[in-house]
Amino acid sequence: MKSAAQILKSKPEQTVQTVTPSTTVYDAMKLMAEKNIGALLVMEDSKIAGIVTERDYARKIVLMGRSSKETPVRDIMTSPVMYVRPDQTNEECMALMTDNRVRHLPVVDQGRLVGLVSIGDLVKDIISEQKFIIEQLEHYIAGDRG
Repeated sequence: MKSAAQILKSKPEQTVQTVTPSTTVYDAMKLMAEKNIGALLVMEDSKIAGIVTERDYARKIVLMGRSSKETPVRDIMTSPVMYVRPDQTNEECMALMTDNRVRHLPVVDQGRLVGLVSIGDLVKDIISEQKFIIEQLEHYIAGDRG
């Protein structure tokens, strides 16, 4: 079972995209589109102030008839943000995401942001782990026990 730190190391892109609370929702959505991601951490003085997601945009801007060009991220971000430690397992991360219906978890080590894991990262890791186990079992069954 891999830890959040190991999952972060296996990601091709490890940069966490962030905005400030005063960034407009429009600019935040534009950045998400450019980076092909579904969430941005909202940082204030190197601390996590919140998280803003496509779901926040759909529910708090579009459905409420607000203007994304005039609304700051602070007005729609989710806060406080649930997070995990680097040593927590993919299973613990998945349980936290499932129980709380979130798709992104910052990884925080001693108060410092070290990365962000998504539900996609966890699913990819679990599938990879299962493929490895299946291959090992196939070799065992076939008699390759050397």
